This record gives sequence, C-alpha cells and structure tokens, in this order.
Amino acid sequence: VQLQASGGGLVQAGGSLRLSCAPSGGTFSRYSVGWFRQAPGKERAFVAAIRSSSGHTYYGDSVKGRFTISRDNAKNTVYLQMNSLKPEDTAKYYCAADSGIILSAITDDRQYDYWGQGTQVTVSS
Repeated sequence: VQLQASGGGLVQAGGSLRLSCAPSGGTFSRYSVGWFRQAPGKERAFVAAIRSSSGHTYYGDSVKGRFTISRDNAKNTVYLQMNSLKPEDTAKYYCAADSGIILSAITDDRQYDYWGQGTQVTVSS
C-alpha cells in the first residue's frame, strides 16, 4: 500500500489546516492509520491515530483538544484537522497505516508497515 499525504502549507499561528491521507490502492478502512510529525533536529513524534476495527481515536498530549483525526470510508481517506495551530506544530507530517497493529503499539511509529512521503506544515508566529 502506498500512501499519499497532502494538505500541508504555510499558516499563521491560530490558523487551521486539514491534512489528508489516501492509499494508492486497497480498502483503507481495513487499516489503522496514524499521523506522525518530525521537526528538524528532532525525532519523529506521534500525533494522532484512528483504529480500523473500532474507529477509536488517540492523540498526543501536545495536540489534544486542537487536532481531530477522522476517516471517510466512502472516500477512502483519513483526515487530520488541525486547529489553533502554534509555531511549535511546524514539522513534516507523515501518515502511516497498518492492518494488524495492536492497541498498545498504536503510538509507536516502528509498528506501522506503510508510510506516505510526508507533507510540510509551517506555522508562522
């Protein structure tokens, strides 16, 4: 499965962006999907995830209450709605997918088999 992430860009602090992640093939609803981000000089960090089986969502502490992950199975797409953006949200955002990930590993980027190419989000102050 190849993933395509899109929707990044330049936005002022307090603004919003919506990222999209779609596969090149296959039924996306079968996969749990995570969003991760990596800023220059920093390790890749968990942002949010949505499970395939339950639709339950999970968030990193720094984005809780500001970001929302969702999926539209009819469009075979997962979204990350980002509101109240801060300069510290600046990073390259990656979506990842896995069909068999267990709940305890959903925040671990090493557990995802498929990755998109990333989309840059820059938040100016």
